[in-house]
Amino acid sequence: MQQQPQAPYAPYAPQYQGYEQGAGYPPSGGGGYPPAPYPPPGTGSPYPPAQPGYGQPMQQGYAQAPQMYAPNQPYGGGGYQPVVVQPGVPGHPPPMMGQPAPGGWMPIPQGIPNCPPGLEYLTAIDQLLVHQKVELLEAFTGFETANKYTIKNTLGQKVYWAAEDTGCCNRMCCGAARAFDMKIMDTFQNEVLHFNRPLRCSSCWFPCCLQTMEVTAPPGNVIGYVEQDWSILTPQFSIKDQNGQTVLKISGPFCTFSICGDVEFEVLSTNGSQVGKISKQWSGLGRELFTDADHFGINFPMDLDVRVKATLLGALFLIDYMFFEKSGNNEQDRPGMF
Repeated sequence: MQQQPQAPYAPYAPQYQGYEQGAGYPPSGGGGYPPAPYPPPGTGSPYPPAQPGYGQPMQQGYAQAPQMYAPNQPYGGGGYQPVVVQPGVPGHPPPMMGQPAPGGWMPIPQGIPNCPPGLEYLTAIDQLLVHQKVELLEAFTGFETANKYTIKNTLGQKVYWAAEDTGCCNRMCCGAARAFDMKIMDTFQNEVLHFNRPLRCSSCWFPCCLQTMEVTAPPGNVIGYVEQDWSILTPQFSIKDQNGQTVLKISGPFCTFSICGDVEFEVLSTNGSQVGKISKQWSGLGRELFTDADHFGINFPMDLDVRVKATLLGALFLIDYMFFEKSGNNEQDRPGMF
Protein backbone atom coordinates (compact mmCIF):
# COMPACT_ATOMS: atom_id res chain seq x y z
CA MET A 1 0.00 0.00 0.00
CA GLN A 2 1.42 3.28 -1.05
CA GLN A 3 2.02 5.73 1.84
CA GLN A 4 0.66 9.21 1.37
CA PRO A 5 3.36 11.87 1.62
CA GLN A 6 3.27 13.92 4.77
CA ALA A 7 2.62 17.61 4.46
CA PRO A 8 5.49 19.73 5.63
CA TYR A 9 5.23 21.48 8.97
CA ALA A 10 4.00 25.04 8.85
CA PRO A 11 6.83 27.51 9.35
CA TYR A 12 7.05 29.52 12.53
CA ALA A 13 5.50 32.95 12.42
CA PRO A 14 8.02 35.74 12.02
CA GLN A 15 9.22 37.55 15.11
CA TYR A 16 7.35 40.78 15.62
CA GLN A 17 9.02 44.03 16.36
CA GLY A 18 8.77 45.31 19.92
CA TYR A 19 9.06 41.85 21.53
CA GLU A 20 12.32 40.33 22.56
CA GLN A 21 11.11 36.84 23.31
CA GLY A 22 7.66 36.92 21.78
CA ALA A 23 8.42 34.92 18.62
CA GLY A 24 5.63 32.84 17.26
CA TYR A 25 2.77 34.88 18.72
CA PRO A 26 0.49 36.95 16.53
CA PRO A 27 -0.11 40.59 17.35
CA SER A 28 -2.98 41.56 19.63
CA GLY A 29 -6.32 41.45 17.93
CA GLY A 30 -5.22 38.66 15.54
CA GLY A 31 -5.69 34.94 15.76
CA GLY A 32 -8.83 34.86 13.65
CA TYR A 33 -11.15 36.21 16.34
CA PRO A 34 -13.42 39.07 15.34
CA PRO A 35 -12.69 42.44 16.95
CA ALA A 36 -14.57 43.24 20.16
CA PRO A 37 -17.65 45.39 19.65
CA TYR A 38 -16.30 48.28 21.67
CA PRO A 39 -17.08 51.75 20.32
CA PRO A 40 -14.31 54.14 19.33
CA PRO A 41 -12.95 56.37 22.10
CA GLY A 42 -15.25 59.22 23.05
CA THR A 43 -18.45 57.65 21.66
CA GLY A 44 -19.76 56.21 24.94
CA SER A 45 -20.03 52.74 26.46
CA PRO A 46 -22.30 49.90 25.32
CA TYR A 47 -23.05 49.10 28.99
CA PRO A 48 -25.93 50.83 30.82
CA PRO A 49 -24.99 53.54 33.34
CA ALA A 50 -24.46 52.65 37.00
CA GLN A 51 -27.52 52.73 39.20
CA PRO A 52 -27.87 55.73 41.57
CA GLY A 53 -26.64 55.21 45.11
CA TYR A 54 -23.23 53.78 44.25
CA GLY A 55 -20.04 55.54 45.15
CA GLN A 56 -17.65 57.39 42.89
CA PRO A 57 -15.81 55.36 40.25
CA MET A 58 -12.52 53.75 41.16
CA GLN A 59 -9.46 55.90 40.83
CA GLN A 60 -6.30 54.61 39.17
CA GLY A 61 -7.59 51.05 39.14
CA TYR A 62 -7.92 50.67 42.92
CA ALA A 63 -11.20 50.03 44.68
CA GLN A 64 -12.18 52.19 47.60
CA ALA A 65 -11.67 50.54 50.99
CA PRO A 66 -14.92 49.80 52.83
CA GLN A 67 -15.59 51.92 55.87
CA MET A 68 -15.77 49.87 59.07
CA TYR A 69 -17.32 52.38 61.41
CA ALA A 70 -19.79 55.17 60.98
CA PRO A 71 -18.22 58.57 60.20
CA ASN A 72 -17.69 61.10 62.95
CA GLN A 73 -20.51 63.56 63.53
CA PRO A 74 -20.45 67.08 64.99
CA TYR A 75 -21.40 67.49 68.63
CA GLY A 76 -23.07 70.63 69.88
CA GLY A 77 -21.04 73.25 68.03
CA GLY A 78 -22.59 75.74 65.63
CA GLY A 79 -26.06 75.47 67.13
CA TYR A 80 -26.51 71.77 66.38
CA GLN A 81 -27.84 69.32 68.89
CA PRO A 82 -25.04 67.70 70.95
CA VAL A 83 -26.10 64.15 70.05
CA VAL A 84 -25.60 62.00 66.97
CA VAL A 85 -27.17 58.95 65.43
CA GLN A 86 -25.82 55.59 66.51
CA PRO A 87 -23.48 53.77 64.12
CA GLY A 88 -25.36 52.15 61.28
CA VAL A 89 -27.37 52.95 58.22
CA PRO A 90 -29.69 56.00 58.48
CA GLY A 91 -33.24 54.83 58.77
CA HIS A 92 -32.16 51.38 59.93
CA PRO A 93 -34.65 49.78 62.36
CA PRO A 94 -33.75 49.91 66.07
CA PRO A 95 -31.59 47.09 67.42
CA MET A 96 -33.29 43.85 68.34
CA MET A 97 -32.46 42.38 71.73
CA GLY A 98 -31.15 38.84 71.77
CA GLN A 99 -32.05 36.07 74.17
CA PRO A 100 -31.41 36.79 77.87
CA ALA A 101 -27.90 35.72 78.81
CA PRO A 102 -27.38 33.46 81.84
CA GLY A 103 -25.98 34.85 85.07
CA GLY A 104 -27.92 38.11 85.02
CA TRP A 105 -26.16 39.49 81.93
CA MET A 106 -27.80 41.91 79.53
CA PRO A 107 -28.83 40.30 76.21
CA ILE A 108 -26.72 41.33 73.24
CA PRO A 109 -28.50 43.73 70.84
CA GLN A 110 -28.74 42.29 67.33
CA GLY A 111 -28.61 43.80 63.86
CA ILE A 112 -26.27 46.75 64.43
CA PRO A 113 -23.95 47.37 61.47
CA ASN A 114 -20.76 49.46 61.56
CA CYS A 115 -20.40 49.16 65.34
CA PRO A 116 -17.08 48.27 67.01
CA PRO A 117 -17.34 44.66 68.21
CA GLY A 118 -18.46 44.38 71.82
CA LEU A 119 -19.98 47.87 72.00
CA GLU A 120 -23.41 46.78 70.78
CA TYR A 121 -24.62 46.92 74.39
CA LEU A 122 -24.09 50.69 74.45
CA THR A 123 -26.51 51.30 71.58
CA ALA A 124 -29.51 50.35 73.72
CA ILE A 125 -28.78 52.20 76.98
CA ASP A 126 -28.51 55.79 78.20
CA GLN A 127 -27.24 55.08 81.72
CA LEU A 128 -24.62 52.85 83.32
CA LEU A 129 -24.02 51.95 86.96
CA VAL A 130 -20.44 51.16 87.97
CA HIS A 131 -19.87 49.36 91.29
CA GLN A 132 -16.40 48.78 92.62
CA LYS A 133 -15.78 45.46 94.33
CA VAL A 134 -14.86 45.56 98.03
CA GLU A 135 -11.40 44.09 98.63
CA LEU A 136 -11.21 42.74 102.21
CA LEU A 137 -7.41 42.67 102.22
CA GLU A 138 -7.31 46.35 101.32
CA ALA A 139 -10.08 47.26 103.77
CA PHE A 140 -8.40 45.63 106.80
CA THR A 141 -4.71 46.13 106.07
CA GLY A 142 -4.51 49.13 103.75
CA PHE A 143 -2.53 47.06 101.22
CA GLU A 144 -3.39 48.49 97.81
CA THR A 145 -4.94 45.86 95.53
CA ALA A 146 -5.99 46.00 91.90
CA ASN A 147 -9.46 47.46 91.47
CA LYS A 148 -12.33 45.47 90.01
CA TYR A 149 -15.70 46.79 88.87
CA THR A 150 -19.07 45.54 87.72
CA ILE A 151 -20.86 47.65 85.10
CA LYS A 152 -24.66 47.31 84.96
CA ASN A 153 -27.65 48.87 83.26
CA THR A 154 -30.62 50.42 85.08
CA LEU A 155 -32.36 47.02 85.23
CA GLY A 156 -29.48 45.58 87.24
CA GLN A 157 -28.26 43.42 84.35
CA LYS A 158 -24.50 43.13 83.98
CA VAL A 159 -23.13 44.77 80.85
CA TYR A 160 -19.35 44.56 81.40
CA TRP A 161 -16.87 43.90 84.13
CA ALA A 162 -13.61 45.75 84.53
CA ALA A 163 -10.25 44.74 85.99
CA GLU A 164 -7.20 46.89 86.65
CA ASP A 165 -3.90 45.59 85.29
CA THR A 166 -1.02 47.02 87.35
CA GLY A 167 1.98 45.83 89.32
CA CYS A 168 2.19 45.67 93.09
CA CYS A 169 5.08 48.15 93.30
CA ASN A 170 3.22 50.60 91.09
CA ARG A 171 0.16 50.52 93.35
CA MET A 172 2.10 50.81 96.60
CA CYS A 173 4.53 53.54 95.50
CA CYS A 174 2.24 55.75 93.41
CA GLY A 175 -1.09 55.17 95.14
CA ALA A 176 -4.05 56.81 93.43
CA ALA A 177 -1.76 58.65 90.97
CA ARG A 178 -0.51 55.38 89.50
CA ALA A 179 -0.49 54.55 85.83
CA PHE A 180 -2.82 51.69 84.95
CA ASP A 181 -4.40 49.66 82.20
CA MET A 182 -8.08 48.91 82.62
CA LYS A 183 -9.55 45.96 80.74
CA ILE A 184 -13.29 45.98 80.02
CA MET A 185 -14.68 42.51 79.26
CA ASP A 186 -18.05 41.14 78.24
CA THR A 187 -19.93 38.05 79.36
CA PHE A 188 -17.68 35.83 77.21
CA GLN A 189 -14.54 37.32 78.82
CA ASN A 190 -13.58 39.03 75.58
CA GLU A 191 -11.74 42.31 76.05
CA VAL A 192 -13.90 44.82 74.20
CA LEU A 193 -12.47 48.05 75.66
CA HIS A 194 -9.05 49.07 76.92
CA PHE A 195 -8.23 52.19 78.96
CA ASN A 196 -4.64 53.32 79.40
CA ARG A 197 -3.64 56.01 81.88
CA PRO A 198 0.06 56.97 81.77
CA LEU A 199 1.93 58.27 84.81
CA ARG A 200 1.46 62.05 84.85
CA CYS A 201 1.66 64.84 87.40
CA SER A 202 -1.59 65.46 89.30
CA SER A 203 -0.85 68.99 90.55
CA CYS A 204 -2.45 72.09 89.07
CA TRP A 205 0.95 73.79 89.29
CA PHE A 206 2.17 71.74 86.33
CA PRO A 207 -0.19 72.60 83.46
CA CYS A 208 2.15 71.07 80.88
CA CYS A 209 1.76 67.55 82.27
CA LEU A 210 -1.92 66.98 83.02
CA GLN A 211 -3.84 63.73 83.26
CA THR A 212 -4.83 61.88 80.12
CA MET A 213 -6.36 58.55 79.10
CA GLU A 214 -6.44 56.66 75.82
CA VAL A 215 -9.50 54.59 74.91
CA THR A 216 -9.25 51.75 72.38
CA ALA A 217 -11.95 49.42 71.04
CA PRO A 218 -11.14 46.77 70.09
CA PRO A 219 -7.78 46.94 71.88
CA GLY A 220 -5.26 48.60 69.59
CA ASN A 221 -7.82 50.69 67.68
CA VAL A 222 -8.04 54.19 69.20
CA ILE A 223 -11.57 55.58 69.40
CA GLY A 224 -11.09 58.51 71.79
CA TYR A 225 -9.14 60.35 74.45
CA VAL A 226 -9.86 61.90 77.82
CA GLU A 227 -7.67 64.91 78.60
CA GLN A 228 -7.60 67.07 81.70
CA ASP A 229 -7.84 70.82 81.10
CA TRP A 230 -5.78 73.12 83.28
CA SER A 231 -7.82 74.78 86.04
CA ILE A 232 -7.44 75.76 89.68
CA LEU A 233 -10.98 75.88 91.11
CA THR A 234 -12.92 73.04 89.46
CA PRO A 235 -12.02 69.83 87.58
CA GLN A 236 -12.24 70.24 83.80
CA PHE A 237 -11.86 67.57 81.13
CA SER A 238 -12.20 67.28 77.36
CA ILE A 239 -13.63 64.25 75.56
CA LYS A 240 -11.94 63.90 72.18
CA ASP A 241 -12.44 61.60 69.22
CA GLN A 242 -9.76 59.51 67.56
CA ASN A 243 -8.64 62.54 65.55
CA GLY A 244 -8.09 64.68 68.65
CA GLN A 245 -11.16 66.86 68.07
CA THR A 246 -13.09 67.90 71.20
CA VAL A 247 -16.65 66.57 71.10
CA LEU A 248 -17.76 66.95 74.74
CA LYS A 249 -16.59 68.65 77.93
CA ILE A 250 -16.78 67.60 81.60
CA SER A 251 -17.00 70.12 84.44
CA GLY A 252 -16.78 69.06 88.10
CA PRO A 253 -17.63 70.75 91.39
CA PHE A 254 -15.30 72.82 93.58
CA CYS A 255 -15.65 70.34 96.45
CA THR A 256 -15.47 66.64 95.63
CA PHE A 257 -15.94 65.39 99.21
CA SER A 258 -18.73 62.82 99.34
CA ILE A 259 -20.49 63.80 102.59
CA CYS A 260 -23.85 62.03 102.72
CA GLY A 261 -24.61 62.92 99.12
CA ASP A 262 -23.70 62.50 95.47
CA VAL A 263 -20.87 64.33 93.74
CA GLU A 264 -21.79 65.25 90.18
CA PHE A 265 -19.62 66.05 87.17
CA GLU A 266 -21.60 67.64 84.36
CA VAL A 267 -21.17 66.41 80.78
CA LEU A 268 -21.48 69.40 78.43
CA SER A 269 -21.64 69.86 74.70
CA THR A 270 -19.16 72.17 73.03
CA ASN A 271 -21.69 75.01 73.17
CA GLY A 272 -22.07 74.63 76.96
CA SER A 273 -25.43 72.86 77.26
CA GLN A 274 -25.62 69.89 79.64
CA VAL A 275 -26.23 66.54 77.95
CA GLY A 276 -25.38 64.13 80.78
CA LYS A 277 -23.50 63.65 84.03
CA ILE A 278 -21.09 61.43 85.90
CA SER A 279 -22.08 60.92 89.53
CA LYS A 280 -20.16 59.53 92.46
CA GLN A 281 -23.05 58.08 94.46
CA TRP A 282 -23.28 57.88 98.23
CA SER A 283 -22.82 54.18 99.10
CA GLY A 284 -23.36 54.17 102.87
CA LEU A 285 -21.41 55.40 105.89
CA GLY A 286 -19.43 52.20 106.55
CA ARG A 287 -18.46 51.71 102.92
CA GLU A 288 -17.44 55.36 102.55
CA LEU A 289 -15.35 55.44 105.75
CA PHE A 290 -13.53 52.13 105.59
CA THR A 291 -13.17 51.36 101.88
CA ASP A 292 -12.66 53.10 98.56
CA ALA A 293 -15.09 50.77 96.81
CA ASP A 294 -17.34 53.44 95.35
CA HIS A 295 -20.54 53.49 93.36
CA PHE A 296 -20.78 55.58 90.20
CA GLY A 297 -23.43 56.41 87.66
CA ILE A 298 -23.15 57.89 84.18
CA ASN A 299 -25.91 59.36 82.02
CA PHE A 300 -25.70 60.25 78.34
CA PRO A 301 -28.13 60.64 75.41
CA MET A 302 -29.50 57.37 74.06
CA ASP A 303 -28.47 58.15 70.48
CA LEU A 304 -24.95 59.35 71.31
CA ASP A 305 -22.27 57.61 69.26
CA VAL A 306 -21.10 54.45 71.03
CA ARG A 307 -17.46 55.51 70.69
CA VAL A 308 -18.19 58.66 72.69
CA LYS A 309 -20.16 56.65 75.25
CA ALA A 310 -17.16 54.36 75.69
CA THR A 311 -14.84 57.36 76.07
CA LEU A 312 -17.13 58.82 78.74
CA LEU A 313 -16.89 55.51 80.58
CA GLY A 314 -13.11 55.89 80.50
CA ALA A 315 -13.50 59.41 81.93
CA LEU A 316 -15.46 57.90 84.82
CA PHE A 317 -12.54 55.66 85.77
CA LEU A 318 -10.06 58.52 85.49
CA ILE A 319 -12.25 60.66 87.78
CA ASP A 320 -12.46 57.79 90.27
CA TYR A 321 -8.69 57.50 90.55
CA MET A 322 -8.09 61.24 90.66
CA PHE A 323 -10.66 62.22 93.30
CA PHE A 324 -12.09 59.17 95.09
CA GLU A 325 -9.37 56.53 95.24
CA LYS A 326 -7.72 56.36 98.67
CA SER A 327 -4.15 55.39 99.46
CA GLY A 328 -4.07 53.15 102.50
CA ASN A 329 -7.74 54.01 103.20
CA ASN A 330 -6.72 57.61 103.93
CA GLU A 331 -8.77 60.41 102.40
CA GLN A 332 -6.49 62.72 100.41
CA ASP A 333 -9.00 64.90 98.61
CA ARG A 334 -8.57 68.69 98.67
CA PRO A 335 -10.86 71.58 97.68
CA GLY A 336 -10.51 72.62 94.07
CA MET A 337 -7.54 71.20 92.17
CA PHE A 338 -4.91 71.75 94.86
